[in-house]
Amino acid sequence: MDEPQRARRPGGRSARVRAAVHQAVTELVGERGYSGFTVGEVAARAGVADTSIYRRWGNLENLLADVTNARLTARSPMPDTGSLSGDLHTYAANVAREITGPDGPAVLRLTIALSDMDEQGLRARDDFLAERSRQLRSMLDRAAERGEDPPDALDVLDHVMAPMYIRVLLGIGALTPEYIDGLVDRLLS
Repeated sequence: MDEPQRARRPGGRSARVRAAVHQAVTELVGERGYSGFTVGEVAARAGVADTSIYRRWGNLENLLADVTNARLTARSPMPDTGSLSGDLHTYAANVAREITGPDGPAVLRLTIALSDMDEQGLRARDDFLAERSRQLRSMLDRAAERGEDPPDALDVLDHVMAPMYIRVLLGIGALTPEYIDGLVDRLLS
């Protein structure tokens, strides 16, 4: 008689370990920067054995790339307010909330650090940019379908997203609703 196979549960122990390890990495990057910790420190903070990390990710760089990709692909739905202006204002506010949240600055710094690391780091950076571009294209295409005249995605990145990223990365000013609305309004004027 065949032994019954154990049912695999999504969200089981593996998912809990991954979440704990990802959270530990994000906290450590926020506290110490990209290169200020080891796999052993991640494991201790996450409450797992370092062999679990090596078995799943192979090395610290692979783990960092996985954390970055996971954080960047866990996105909220694109706004659909019925107008380009409404969509851009809502999108910019969502991005501002995301990058100023508890993990936002650490994930941005990690993405930048990874892009200087190796081929996998470059892929993590490219995935980040591709996701942002995909989001923007879907919103701008929808505006064009409504008969509006949307800006180019690169213009949105240059005039709305980049100033927000710079402020967060350099710590040179809050992303207030007025500041964010002003970025979008200048782009659309």
